[in-house]
Amino acid sequence: MASLSAMAFTMRLLRGRWFMLYGSFLIMSAAGATSIFAVYSKDIKTRLGYTQEQLNTVGFFMDLGSNVGIHAGLIAEVSPPWVILSIGAIMNLGGYLMLYLSVAGRFVSETPLWLVCLYIFVGANSQIFAHTGALVNSVRSFPGSRGAMLGLLKGWIGLSAAIFSQLYLAFWAGRSSDTQQLILLVASLPAAISVAFVSTIRVIPAPQQPATVCREIRALRCLLYMSLALAIYLMVAIILQKSFLFNSIEYGLSAGIVLAMLLLPLVVVQREEAAAAMINDTSETAATSQQALSVVDVATGEPTTVPEAATAAMAEKPASAVVRTLSSLRLTPVPRGQDHNILQAMVSVDMLLLLAATALGVGGILTAVYNIGQIGESLGYPQRSIATFVSLLSIWSFLGRVTSGFGLDTVLVRRHNLTCPLLMFVVLLLAVPGHLLIAFGVPGSLYPASMVIGFCYGATQPLILAITSELFGLKYYSTLSNFGPTVCPVGTYLLNVRVAGRMYDKEAARQAGVGNAMAGKVATCIGVRCFRESFLVIAVATAAAAAMAATLAWRTWEFYAAGKTTLRSKAEMGEDNGGVVGEAN
Repeated sequence: MASLSAMAFTMRLLRGRWFMLYGSFLIMSAAGATSIFAVYSKDIKTRLGYTQEQLNTVGFFMDLGSNVGIHAGLIAEVSPPWVILSIGAIMNLGGYLMLYLSVAGRFVSETPLWLVCLYIFVGANSQIFAHTGALVNSVRSFPGSRGAMLGLLKGWIGLSAAIFSQLYLAFWAGRSSDTQQLILLVASLPAAISVAFVSTIRVIPAPQQPATVCREIRALRCLLYMSLALAIYLMVAIILQKSFLFNSIEYGLSAGIVLAMLLLPLVVVQREEAAAAMINDTSETAATSQQALSVVDVATGEPTTVPEAATAAMAEKPASAVVRTLSSLRLTPVPRGQDHNILQAMVSVDMLLLLAATALGVGGILTAVYNIGQIGESLGYPQRSIATFVSLLSIWSFLGRVTSGFGLDTVLVRRHNLTCPLLMFVVLLLAVPGHLLIAFGVPGSLYPASMVIGFCYGATQPLILAITSELFGLKYYSTLSNFGPTVCPVGTYLLNVRVAGRMYDKEAARQAGVGNAMAGKVATCIGVRCFRESFLVIAVATAAAAAMAATLAWRTWEFYAAGKTTLRSKAEMGEDNGGVVGEAN
């Protein structure tokens, strides 16, 4: 009987809501591989004979793939979660595996640039499917903790690069300076995790008892503390690895601790499922009664009349929703905070300011993220330190996401009316010193620059989503929330490819003494001047983005002062069931 009871509980655990959330954590922790591009980008450049501008073009297509996700949201509307996760796993494995084969020279002929861009676009776009499958179903399974869920899951993406860096150091540090094996790890690990949890990720209805909701909040806080503990450990490990020369055994031990801490949330999962099992009968009875009350009047025993609007909403198919959305497109002005359709939002000055600030501000930050490897190389840092910079970016991106996501509803923010556009202005303004640290190349300055850039990048993500929902409503949020991420590649193309890439190649050619020629197509630039001018331009562009955010804050100040509390309550109630699709992207 005891063995049967244990087996029954194990099956309940594996099919439960909390184990589904744990699977989502692991999927998200492996779905931020684009942040580790700086570690293996040098191998792409040298083995394929690219200039810096060509390498930055590859980075642009990776950024494009990781931000364009409307198609994933549309597929998620009409298909079960396992389809989304399966598509993502196939794209991840196929895209990055072909990139690995190209860099490793497994093809007879040289892979053209456009094909490498296609490979990395497909691989990077796979993370959108992983985000959609894991995040959307988790939010719908925990509807009462929507904000905390977004903060946690978005935060785990921020830790992804640091986790990959520890695994890379454990497997290959000290054995080879070749990072092409890291591309193979990026190709296989996220796909394997998605396949492992493909049958676990789904919408699981949440019980509505007050006691259960209180336990849920406490459990999510406990998971947050575990996530912070992992981030702190990664930071300590990075400092120790920088201060002392680790061997392969010590790197392996550090990676083992990381893996053990990734298993630690299972303690909370087991505890919460055990508590849910104790009230299982009561929960099922309450759920059955609630269903019965929705169709039968308790006093008369007669069926109740379902409102016509509710019936139409329940019967509406995804295709009908698309037709209704298209038919409702009109340019009638709408006040802030009310539901805007796509055209109404696109012609809004507020939306244009938000998109421009996102393109320039986040585009400049991503330029630093994608070039951190070449920046470190030009300033004379060893390869081991470049992996450290990537880990710092990852950890501080996690801290930025968590701080921004959980901080929006704190007493301090509400008391002083610190609106989301105003916070966006502060974050973008904070990124300017980070760019200047890179531009002037003071010895050791790349470490604080990595922390500042990582924090600012992470903090902007929840703010962009929050501003969109507060100013333009929730009815068409699935589509509107994708506008911000979609314009990021525009900024990275202008600042990363046309500015940073070209100026780097020009300085490399000058050092090689060949004028503006390609210098053998593999010219390496050494010195502070390699990125000085480009990051001075990026600092100015980021300051302009901060000014746009300040303008948006000034335009919306009276709106937030009058109705911020009401809007926040409306958003937390989750009145748009489809809006979380957009948030996943």
